[in-house]
Amino acid sequence: MSEVTRSLLQRWGASLRRGADFDSWGQLVEAIDEYQILARHLQKEAQAQHNNSEFTEEQKKTIGKIATCLELRSAALQSTQSQEEFKLEDLKKLEPILKNILTYNKEFPFDVQPIPLRRILAPGEEENLEFEEDEEGGAGAGPPDSFSARVPGTLLPWMPSEPGMTLLTIRIEKIGLKDAGQCINPYITVSVKDLNGIDLTPVQDTPVASRKEDTYVHFNVDIELQKHVEKLTKGAAIFFEFKHYKPKKRFTSTKCFAFMEMDEIKPGPIVIELYKKPTDFKRKKLQLLTKKPLYLHLHQTLHKE
Repeated sequence: MSEVTRSLLQRWGASLRRGADFDSWGQLVEAIDEYQILARHLQKEAQAQHNNSEFTEEQKKTIGKIATCLELRSAALQSTQSQEEFKLEDLKKLEPILKNILTYNKEFPFDVQPIPLRRILAPGEEENLEFEEDEEGGAGAGPPDSFSARVPGTLLPWMPSEPGMTLLTIRIEKIGLKDAGQCINPYITVSVKDLNGIDLTPVQDTPVASRKEDTYVHFNVDIELQKHVEKLTKGAAIFFEFKHYKPKKRFTSTKCFAFMEMDEIKPGPIVIELYKKPTDFKRKKLQLLTKKPLYLHLHQTLHKE
């Protein structure tokens, strides 16, 4: 084992222990942050194409599965359900696997698969943060109207069409927020979940918003749903999580979320309500973000062969 790989494994192990410690102490924001940072690094390594990697393809697959478990634990901590799908004691079983990844040859203890690499922001990853953000609802100075040219989105292209099947394009036009001008590097994560909060399609992130104006953050970006509408399971919903960077806490936070259910899939414009975090993918305990008439503005286009 090279010194570089030894150091890498030590850093991964330390990050996993930090996350588990935060988790056991009830510091859930810090735990989720640590898990997502590590998941991001593991996903990148699992899908790296460079020739100087010391990891075999099978080891990369195991690394990818560990990343999936970290995402599952992170999602469990954000769920409002008391029953956690992926428990802390399950997560702790990953540490010896990660530590001994070069010699690990047993069957992976959890029935999971590596997930496609997607953007998970690490603390401090945003560039050019020249403004401090006040607490929620504060009247601090926000960043200027136009955002940096950095485009970090992970939007996916159109799916192939099939006879008799419908594809959906959702244009995210804008979101209404009372403190829109104070949101730093905002973007929206779009996912499709079943009633149990399980992903039905790959998760997509928009690029950073194009501009801010009064009480609106404008996106004007198209999302191509990665599944034919007819193939979505009963009770599925499309979620939109509005995220922004908080320099005082040095991480990206979900500010609010919205969702659209299957009976709302219709061509034309639609406005949907905003709910308080944490994101409730199971839609059991929903709390409106505000009583003010502020919404997420979308436009749907249906394509059928």
